[in-house]
Amino acid sequence: MKLVLFQSAASTEIAPGLMTGRGIVDISGAVRKGHTPQLTMQYIIDDFDALKPALDKLAAEGSAIAADKVQLKAPLPRPGKILCCIANYWEHAQREARPLNMFMKNPDAVVGPGDTIVLPEYTVPWAFMHEAELALVMKGPAKMVKAKDWRSAVFGYTGLIDVSAREQGRRTWPATPLTSWLGKSFDTFAPIGPCIATADEIKDPNDIIIRFWNDGQLRHNYNTDDMEHRVPELVEWATTVMTLNSGDLIACGTNHEGLGFLQDGETVDIEVQNVGKMTLKVRDPLKRKWERGVYMGVDSTNPEAVKRHRPQGGPTATGAI
Repeated sequence: MKLVLFQSAASTEIAPGLMTGRGIVDISGAVRKGHTPQLTMQYIIDDFDALKPALDKLAAEGSAIAADKVQLKAPLPRPGKILCCIANYWEHAQREARPLNMFMKNPDAVVGPGDTIVLPEYTVPWAFMHEAELALVMKGPAKMVKAKDWRSAVFGYTGLIDVSAREQGRRTWPATPLTSWLGKSFDTFAPIGPCIATADEIKDPNDIIIRFWNDGQLRHNYNTDDMEHRVPELVEWATTVMTLNSGDLIACGTNHEGLGFLQDGETVDIEVQNVGKMTLKVRDPLKRKWERGVYMGVDSTNPEAVKRHRPQGGPTATGAI
């Protein structure tokens, strides 16, 4: 089942719906309505087991609106937390996993399908890059969840672009240890969507293809099997640190092979297998220019890295599926 938030031309309200092969089915009449779209989606997550029979019936028989007649919105417009893995993919033929670590991204940075990534108006020599990622949508409260029980805390999945402001090179802005992740949290720097695919839509989150295009050029193209620390371990680690509530997100990191610049006037697409594809625009008020294509710097060397650098015969990450 694929849950969305959408707005039709006939209404100013943002409504919950189902993405189906027939179009978008409005489920407003079947679910608890919160005072914000975010809260409505959190209610759906919390109530899902009881709601599922009615939602299945609506998916099969409910009146559908053609997808091109609605505007999809971010399925979680204002998550309580966005936790993002630092790196977390086997790259450059390395053979030892780096320590698992995460940072928190600004929830107010969320935008959704059809929106615009706006690069900030600063004149320092920064570059702005894309990181296409699988994100876990949590069901809470989840605290001290063991790796073997990870499924109890994961409601579903969505796509996330971790837009990053960096110096001309690799370091995330600003380059001091205490503030380096502020460069991940400018407004519009957390596109998510196009939907929440419920957990049953993905048999194994560590066997999903992630792709990203910039003006039609394929850049990211990798399999989540390449994670250094796999999904069960991410859930255990994060819930050891803090309680995760319904609608919180864990972004699983990216394979930096295929990293590139974002700049004014471009159109970008992210596609997560079994979740879907969404398109956004890029706008830069300062009209800065960088070299187009894959960034051949310290991060990226090959845009076709799918299961290529996974160590063979070595130790596996804990909690592997």
